[in-house]
Amino acid sequence: METTREKILSYFLQNPGREISLYELLQALSLKRDYLSKLLEDVGHVAKTLKRQSTGRYQLLMRAPFCRSCGYVFKDLEKARIPSRCPRCKSERISPPAFMLVERG
Repeated sequence: METTREKILSYFLQNPGREISLYELLQALSLKRDYLSKLLEDVGHVAKTLKRQSTGRYQLLMRAPFCRSCGYVFKDLEKARIPSRCPRCKSERISPPAFMLVERG
């Protein structure tokens, strides 16, 4: 039986070059929405594992979350997370990060 992180890794490997949202990943892995914060943590670990096991050949890139009201991009994040509200307009309409597996040339 595969662990959640192994399922995440295999899902990204089956869909290279395609942007995958957190909600799509939740649905594909049949996880509940309550698992969202744990999923973000797991994706971070999968990114490290993938880079290490492929000796840098594959990399998991993140599209930063952004405010759907004013367009503010949360680009200075150290780890993947979903901010609670926009610092510019105070809106809570935040688009979560999305991830893409790319092969480095």
